[in-house]
Amino acid sequence: MNKYLILLALAFLLMSCVSKDNKPNVVFVMSDDHAYQAISAYGGTLNHTPNIDRLAQDGALFTRATVTNSICSPSRAVMLTGKHSFVNGRLANSGSFDWGQDNVAKQFKAAGYQTAMIGKIHLPGLPQGFDHFSVLEGQGKYYNPDFIQEGGKKKRYKGYCAHVIWDQVKEWLDTREEEKPFFLMYHPKAPHRTWMPEPRYFDLFEDKEFELPASFYDDYKNRPSAAKQKMSIVEDMDLCYDLKMLDKEGEIKSRYRRNAQNLYNRMDDKQKAAWDKHYEPLIKEFKQTMPKGKELAQWKYNRYMRDYLSSIQSVDDGVGKLLDYLEENNLDENTIVVYTSDQGFYLGEHGWFDKRFMYEQSFRTPLLMKYPKEIKPGTTIDALVQNLDFASTFMDFAGIDIPSDIQGESFRKLVNNTDTTWRDFAYYTFYEYPGEHNVNRHYGITTKRYKLIHFYYDEDNWELYDLKEDPQEINNLYDHEDYQGIRTMMHQKLDDVRAKYGDSDDLNQEFLQKTLEAIEVRKKKKKQTQ
Repeated sequence: MNKYLILLALAFLLMSCVSKDNKPNVVFVMSDDHAYQAISAYGGTLNHTPNIDRLAQDGALFTRATVTNSICSPSRAVMLTGKHSFVNGRLANSGSFDWGQDNVAKQFKAAGYQTAMIGKIHLPGLPQGFDHFSVLEGQGKYYNPDFIQEGGKKKRYKGYCAHVIWDQVKEWLDTREEEKPFFLMYHPKAPHRTWMPEPRYFDLFEDKEFELPASFYDDYKNRPSAAKQKMSIVEDMDLCYDLKMLDKEGEIKSRYRRNAQNLYNRMDDKQKAAWDKHYEPLIKEFKQTMPKGKELAQWKYNRYMRDYLSSIQSVDDGVGKLLDYLEENNLDENTIVVYTSDQGFYLGEHGWFDKRFMYEQSFRTPLLMKYPKEIKPGTTIDALVQNLDFASTFMDFAGIDIPSDIQGESFRKLVNNTDTTWRDFAYYTFYEYPGEHNVNRHYGITTKRYKLIHFYYDEDNWELYDLKEDPQEINNLYDHEDYQGIRTMMHQKLDDVRAKYGDSDDLNQEFLQKTLEAIEVRKKKKKQTQ
């Protein structure tokens, strides 16, 4: 009898070891403001991202992945919690975030995983659910960045941010508990504004002349909400802060010149010397020519694109180092690697930079995923998955029960091709108004072909787009007589989806009232200090 019990115990021990060993590791790489147009795997010709492309070659590429709220901090909160902004409480970049609520890292840690987050998270408070964290302070800096670590301690690292983050990722991978599977969030800062490349890539695109997007000179006809934004490359992009025209003489005046000077002052002498060697000749040339009109628009666009794309190259290098590390340490076969961005970004479409709108370039986000055990190389997924679905998907792969209050769904069966059924919509909300770039509050729904958007707060505008006939979203068809049936159908779908997720005009009104109260408080404080 004792011999039988011993054999049974050994069998259970063996089964548990096999089960643990079969648990996949997860590495979630999320960059900041990386437009899908700037990843060569998506067929664009702007730049070449060979390492990110490896994920598409060896795994899956998602063509219609979207976010639920296209702005940094709320998007990251959705990714962590698997819940919409109006549920997890992080509606805008300002305000608080409840780290006490459940999140995907807590679930993995409870399931026996070792967890870590390194890089940018842009959520106030100390991260919970991680055995180790080292996160950028706020938005983070490209040169000599500060990190918040365990206990709330701040530490400054000398060097370029992409390298600093990768070095910390590698150190954690080298020293982790090897007997445990791991869940790692690796979050580069780039290519977030102000797009400061590292010296080795200063000249990468200097000889390239970029063609303006077809909608660059959009007149926003029949789209008043789009017309009032303040994210125009021509009108709103700052010469010193965004475009690096910070001349030593102080002759070039701009709204954010002081901010640009602070970023420059952060560099050490060696970094400044390399920076000056590249940018001072460009500044001199600009001051000599002083372009105007459409010539200035073309110059601004090219200056923006050269810096933006150059900063991406360092992110791509980091992905390459990660993939090489996993292969060299025999971890690649049992590790899920995901690459995405916290949202998309405008690269001149509609004449814009930044994000926020539900229009495709900011609503859509890159998503590539590799897992040799389940995902066939070269897989393409056209389903309307969202960042809302990441938490559920990761837990599904790890065999973790998905909590019933999570709103996202697992797309595991989509990528392993065991079930291609999926919801036929994606839902979107945006709240940060009044705010930077003057993009009004709106919510909306999209199917693969049609998109319905409602702008509200101090206006009441509806927009309807046929994405098949008008992929650039120029023609608002809301009042077009041929689309009234589609309009009715989309309104009904929108009502159904809002009910499904628990969103309503009452919630929006509640947030509106809180915002108005906060604005009044700021006005009173301003008067008191004057």
